[in-house]
Amino acid sequence: MEDVNSRRNPGTSGNTESLRTVAAPRRRAPAARRGTGPSVPGSERRDHLLRLAAELFAEKGFQATTVRQIADEAGILSGSLYHHFDSKEAIVDEVLRTFLDDLIGRYRAVLADGHDPRTALSEMIRIGFGTVETHRAAVTVMQNDWNYLRSLPGERFDYLVKTEDQVELMWLEQIRLGQELGQFRRDADPKLTYRMIRDTIWVTVRWFRSGGRLDSAEIAEHYISVLFDGLVQDGRTGGRGAVSGR
Repeated sequence: MEDVNSRRNPGTSGNTESLRTVAAPRRRAPAARRGTGPSVPGSERRDHLLRLAAELFAEKGFQATTVRQIADEAGILSGSLYHHFDSKEAIVDEVLRTFLDDLIGRYRAVLADGHDPRTALSEMIRIGFGTVETHRAAVTVMQNDWNYLRSLPGERFDYLVKTEDQVELMWLEQIRLGQELGQFRRDADPKLTYRMIRDTIWVTVRWFRSGGRLDSAEIAEHYISVLFDGLVQDGRTGGRGAVSGR
């Protein structure tokens, strides 16, 4: 049975490399059309390279994507990437940090507003589903290449686990507070509940497609409705109906 907005992302394979690696060019439209020529300011060119690389990492997997393919996509020589990044790892590092900084910042803003736990969690769920659309490539890389990046030598990607722990604590505090206030069931395991919510949000990137039957905001509202108001119609809840498809 086909999922709403269904589309699968390919798996990952390959080995890490430095910017000096040379590999077969990617079969795409001519990269020169993608606008990273001399007339583009340096900061804009760098941001453009990040976006192109992120899309390739999401499509092919970080390990399987070569520096030569990134350069071809941008319409530049592989060596030109040295003006912006010292390695392929530096590129994916910035892609992930940008996404996680945005996510954490939005979560903190919600919690700083002093909402009750149900409202706070609802807003955090909306933020999560929204990032699946605005940071689709980064979320895909997190899903597919998390373990590999964590296995690389050195401490470059240690922040992935630290950030994961920080985010989990934010959610657990709201779930436990909601239980204390009587908003949430006391027999629900907070950590298990958080992980079920987390996984539901992030796995959406594997089938969500912009321009599909539902956008990310509508999917978020549907999920919030099912999460808090339930699926079974037994007369014990009086919440909103689920979002209907078009």
